[in-house]
Amino acid sequence: MGGGISGLTAAYRLRVAAGGDVTITLFDPADRLGGILRTEWVGGQPLDVGAEAFVLRRPEVPALLAELGLSGHQLGTTGARPLIYSQQRLHRLPPETVMGIPSSARSMAGLVDDATLAHIEAEAGRPFRWRVGSDPAVAELVADRFGEQVVARSVDPMLSGVYAGSAATIGLRAAAPSVAAALDGGAASLSDAVRQGLPPSSGAPVFGALEGGYQVLVDALVARSQPRWVRAAVEKLEPGWVLHDDTGGRWHADAVVLAVPAPRLARLVDGIAPRTFAAASRIVSASSAVVALAVPADTPFPQCSGVLVASGESLRAKAITLSSRKWGPRGDVQLLRLSFGRFGQDLAASAPDDELLAWAVDDLATVFGVTVQPVDTRVQRWIEAMPQYGPGHADVVAEVRAGLPPTLAVAGGYLDGIGVPACVSAAGRAVSGVLEALDAQVAR
Repeated sequence: MGGGISGLTAAYRLRVAAGGDVTITLFDPADRLGGILRTEWVGGQPLDVGAEAFVLRRPEVPALLAELGLSGHQLGTTGARPLIYSQQRLHRLPPETVMGIPSSARSMAGLVDDATLAHIEAEAGRPFRWRVGSDPAVAELVADRFGEQVVARSVDPMLSGVYAGSAATIGLRAAAPSVAAALDGGAASLSDAVRQGLPPSSGAPVFGALEGGYQVLVDALVARSQPRWVRAAVEKLEPGWVLHDDTGGRWHADAVVLAVPAPRLARLVDGIAPRTFAAASRIVSASSAVVALAVPADTPFPQCSGVLVASGESLRAKAITLSSRKWGPRGDVQLLRLSFGRFGQDLAASAPDDELLAWAVDDLATVFGVTVQPVDTRVQRWIEAMPQYGPGHADVVAEVRAGLPPTLAVAGGYLDGIGVPACVSAAGRAVSGVLEALDAQVAR
């Protein structure tokens, strides 16, 4: 169930493992498959209006592209760097940080005031207690050790861009697992843990994308998995795996992969898997809206990949991506995206398209001093599509999985990470689990 990247990868893995003798039925009521992988034509060019990039240091997506013969479509960034908009002006992205958490006062210079810099500088000399395995909200730990300005001006912009959340809604182990691991390993201070957790500096691009957009990957997964697509949502799931869809259809299955958001998972397993239901019910999500614009090629944007917005600013947008600067120019227009909506806000669902477009133009004028004249626009809404990885999230996910009966598995962005690589990995894990359960049934 679910035709996003998780469901499509699961279908592909099942087809590879089981061959052509099985029927793979995919339930998704949308007008097209792909979920938050959605490519639209804007200004005559393909532009992703959902997920737009993947982290290259994780192997899952490059490996999947290679399997599908798509490695030649992989793009790297141009090397342009993002900026932070704070205190009504642009700042460079702080160096030597992990998700905006600094390794030293030097990395925050120019972004926070002198008193905060002194507080950061003295952090290593203050008493520090850490309980191995703990998972505080990022805001709780960072504000205590480095001050509120670091949270608002450095950490929140990063977490808002990734999760549509904030340092208050995301746990440390989800946001900065390398830092948590260093603390578990005995780091003497938070500064020390960040220094240990910094990724190696190779000079290689951090993010990748696909020439032609993620639609290229979606099409390849559909072609290779050959699912029977039922354009309906499953409303009820009964033991023995009888599925009832919202058109009145009744289906039987040997195994089921639930690649649906956590709220839908909870509704489907209520009465079947009470432990999974209880855990999935604890996962909350944020909504966001993407405004995609094509503007004249000579629009004078700065040489940066985009802008992350600090907390407390007057802008409506939480992030701006200058796509043509980030991935390289295509065609005779510049492409860009603005993202709106944070956890706890309803504007992604309630603001009309024309209002979102007006906010986008106003925010671009405020940030860059440029009056844009869009030649094409798209508005895409993602309602409750951004899971919040709160404190203790890994324990919640363990409960979700542990409560499932055999031949029923889960996949999705609310499990092990919101990015495409994590979704690909979780889908593979789900397929391995149901195949092992089916083999065990045959053996008995």
